[in-house]
Formats: sequence, C-alpha cells, structure tokens
Amino acid sequence: MPTQIKVPAVGESIKTVYVADWKKNTGDYCNAGDIICEIETDKASQEIPTEVAGVITTQANVGDELPIGGVLASIDEAGQAPASEPEAKPKPSQAPPLPPAEPAASVEAKPLRQAVEILTTPSAKVHAEEHGIDLATVAGSGKGGRILKEDVLAAAEEAKAIEPVTPIASNDDVGNSPEPSVPVEAPSEVGEVTRKRMSMMRRTIANRLVSAQHEAAMLTTFNEADMSQIIDLRKKCQKEFVATHAVKLGFMSLFVKAVVRALKAVPNVNAAIDGTDIVQFHKQHIGVAISTEKGLVVPVVRNASNLSLAEIEKAIINFAEKARSGNVDLNDLTGGTFSITNGGVFGSMMSTPILNPPQSAILGMHTIQERPVALDGQVVIRPMMYLALTYDHRIVDGREAVTFLVKVKEFIENPALGLLD
Repeated sequence: MPTQIKVPAVGESIKTVYVADWKKNTGDYCNAGDIICEIETDKASQEIPTEVAGVITTQANVGDELPIGGVLASIDEAGQAPASEPEAKPKPSQAPPLPPAEPAASVEAKPLRQAVEILTTPSAKVHAEEHGIDLATVAGSGKGGRILKEDVLAAAEEAKAIEPVTPIASNDDVGNSPEPSVPVEAPSEVGEVTRKRMSMMRRTIANRLVSAQHEAAMLTTFNEADMSQIIDLRKKCQKEFVATHAVKLGFMSLFVKAVVRALKAVPNVNAAIDGTDIVQFHKQHIGVAISTEKGLVVPVVRNASNLSLAEIEKAIINFAEKARSGNVDLNDLTGGTFSITNGGVFGSMMSTPILNPPQSAILGMHTIQERPVALDGQVVIRPMMYLALTYDHRIVDGREAVTFLVKVKEFIENPALGLLD
C-alpha cells in the first residue's frame, strides 16, 4: 500500500497551507530524504521531504489549499528506480511524403490540438470557463502536456495584457451616439515589462498589511535619540564581548532591552484586542523584522526580559540565517507581543511602520546621521536616529505612546539604566 505524505503541523494557529511548488512530479522516483514539495502559510515556507523511497504520485496542484493532515502525495515503495538506458544510435531521418496540396478555400482553420484529446485537470476547466479561455489554445506544462490551473491563469493574464484599452465615456457622452470627429489616441506604449506571479507569502503579506490599515486606528508618533552612548559602549566593550560570547554586540539587542523596559512601564503597548476585551501580556515576546527574498518575516525573541544581550544577539543571528535560507521554523514566527523593524539598514531616515496584527504597536529604527543639536547652550554634532512608534489608538492613548517612546530614548541615551532592572 502506498505511503501517504501528509501536511505536517506547522504551528498552533495554522489550520491550512498552500502548495507553493513541486520538486517532484507524478511518476518520478524519490529517494528517502528527497524534497518533494514546498508549502507556504501566511508566516513562512517549508520544504517537505519523503521518509521512504519509491515512485511518487502527487495529490495536489500548485496553489491548492490543504488542511493540516491533508494528503500531499503518495509514495509507492514497490516502484523501482529507472534503469539507465543505453544511448540510442542516431538514425538517418527521412522526410515523409508530402500530401497533395488542396485549394486554400477548402481548408477550414482549426487549432491543431482539437485533433487530439485535450488533457486537463478539473480546476483548469473551471478557471477556463470563468475566464473564457479556449483550452485548445493553452499549452500544458503538466506531465504529458496536461493543462494545469496555472497554465489557464497565465493564459488569462496574457489575454488581459493584450486587450485594447477602451476610453471611459464621461457623463456628457452618455447617450450620445455620434462618432468623435477626432480619433482617440491610444496610450503610448510602456515598453518591455516583466510579469511574475505573487507568491503565497507575498499575497498573505499584502492582505495582512491592508487588513491592518482597515481594522486598526493606526497613528505614528516620533522622537529622536542621541546614539553617542551606545556607540561608545560598543567600541569599549566589543573586543571583550566577542571574546566572551563569540558574537558581536549590535544595536538591535540594546533596542530590544530598551523596548522591554518601556513595555513594563506602559503595559497597554504590550497588549491586544480580543473581542471587547484588552488583553495585556505579562511577558515580552519581541518580534524582529528580517527581510528575505520572499518577503518580510518576523521571528520572535521569547521572554526577552530574561535574556542577556549576548543571548538576544545569538537568537537574532540564528533567526536571520534560517529565514534567509528558507528554513525558518514556523513556531518561531508566532506569539509575538511587540515588533521592531529597522529600516536604517537600507538607509531609511524616517518611516511610519505598519502594525503586525494583533499587536498594538511597532517600533521603527532608522539610519544614524550626524546632525547639529543644541546641548547645554552649545551647537554640537551628534549621531542621531529618528524613532517612530506606530500604535493602535483603540488600545494605546497618545500619552502612553509618547511615554513609551521617551522611555526607549532614555535607555538608548543612557544604557547604564539597564543596571537598575
């Protein structure tokens, strides 16, 4: 009996996954440990291996949504690996005799594919009917030329791309039938373009960001911090820190500590809405945004108040390596109570971060720039960073948001305050 490969449990809150890509096709022989497909959730992607060897039969298409425990594929362990075939000797080709020519008027133009049975999938047929696509005109990319749902959707996109643009009539034109005396000019060509389908993760990110803007009463408040003290701290302690912990002391771990201190002082910032209740979290689980080729992921540094600077740095480095290699654990992406994003690594001077629902706030770090500031009646040059706190005004009042950001600023400008915790 074939062995079924099922969707694994990928997180407490994850109920369904999407099939993002197939690494093996039906009829392929798989060795134990081979990656057969990639699945995606609204959090991240994960590769699925087979634990047994045999011939695979896929049970789902790319883009299909499956529940946890749903069957992805089956492996026939009785199947044999294909034997290597001897190289065939080339045979001289002989052109077949040409049929007698017929008058052009007697030939009825029909698509070539109508002469044979069209191989397709049920979902492809449904989408073809929805988009008005003739399956005889679609080139199939599946096994044996079978037309998949993705082939139909791609054909529909191509059809949209070449549709002529019809000018929209103004209110004055409604009901007027005469042809315009001057022909309407078509818009100028935009030149070559590249079109690519959004990944499941990118679609989910897009939906979540739009949903956050629609559901939360988002507001952003700003402040700035003099980075002199923590820059000096890193310079003085970096060599000994690396020798002791085998990791560099970065800015992010210090900001995590600053945020933890501020969250304890303003608990509504470490909260979420649940129906008509406000739920305040007693522990600080800090999400740190990491940019990857597939999109932004936010792994969570759990119980950050109990961790040392070195432990926070190691956790962030580990998350970054896993996220950028596509091996992030989905459980690491859930349970955050507050998030930090650092646009400064890309040169951003100021921004308004978008909330990571259901969290009530997110801190935006930015690039460090030397600027003139007034200090004790003198104009001096200091390395300054703009800080931005976006918060949900349904939970957090303006006074609380400003107080929180001031607490972060105080720690960054005087990191010795950490000794008092």
